[in-house]
Amino acid sequence: MTPAAFHVLLALADGPKHGYLILKDVEERTAGDVRLSTGTLYGLIKRFLDDELIIETRPDDDRRRPYKLTAFGRDVAEAEAERLEKLVHAARGAKLLARARTS
Repeated sequence: MTPAAFHVLLALADGPKHGYLILKDVEERTAGDVRLSTGTLYGLIKRFLDDELIIETRPDDDRRRPYKLTAFGRDVAEAEAERLEKLVHAARGAKLLARARTS
């Protein structure tokens, strides 16, 4: 899974969001390090809809389409998070990352 795809799933993990809110969530969650283009976002949304990772929910208004994770989408996101956690653990074991960061 690409980092951009995982960031979109993360943005939807805490509830439905429309496209603009997904973009803002990703930007805020990464302190501006990741900024998705609208083309990237809507390409991922189309793929996630096709793969049944997300569904479109009932819109509050006609201008915005909110999306939410399906149970399958949550399972996929959790599996990816676990995979990444194992990679970080391996990197720490190889002394590529400090065990604990100090503020």
